[in-house]
Amino acid sequence: MTDVTDVTGADTETVETEAGTARVTWHRAREPRLVLALGHGAGGGIEARDLRALAAALPAHGVTVALVEQPWRVAGKKLAPAPKTLDAGWRGVWPAVCAPGLPVVAGGRSAGARVACRTAAGLGAHAVLALSFPLHPPGKPEKSRAAELLGAGVPTLVVQGGNDPFGRPAEFPDGPHELVEVPHGDHGFAVPGRAALTQDEAVAVLTDAVVRWTGGLG
Repeated sequence: MTDVTDVTGADTETVETEAGTARVTWHRAREPRLVLALGHGAGGGIEARDLRALAAALPAHGVTVALVEQPWRVAGKKLAPAPKTLDAGWRGVWPAVCAPGLPVVAGGRSAGARVACRTAAGLGAHAVLALSFPLHPPGKPEKSRAAELLGAGVPTLVVQGGNDPFGRPAEFPDGPHELVEVPHGDHGFAVPGRAALTQDEAVAVLTDAVVRWTGGLG
């Protein structure tokens, strides 16, 4: 594993996994009490607005954020592999995110949220943060992935855009999770210009919810 420091001051570590070389970018709290490991979706990387916002906001609240890039993304591939390969990459990174010796919250956006839910219990995650959980493919509510969310087995927060075509908040089943809606948000938490809140306000709904929730994790 190799450590480097990027121009923003976040330190970056490469980790060899069964699925290939992954990369972890650390945004460290000065006095950390938790680590939040966040994976990206199938259509993008750690530059997603929600991941960047949490990496910027949470360290001030005692949460070190580890942004995890899956091996397929590090290798420059365009398409994400099968779920079992994503899970293998995530499992391979887990010892690195546990290295600080703190409780680790598994999280991610979209496909990364599914990975976090599927693997949380087996890895001993402290909790799960599911951002834009893809409850079903757009227009196909019959192809539900609710079982992955309901089977996480640990405290879970879902943050979902009000207009997410992969599953609007009202579509989610009751279960052992908390759900926070970002009004008017799509799958990437973008809000239209005519919305009653600005893009910055929409992101603040997300970050405030996660700050509050992580603050209550024992």
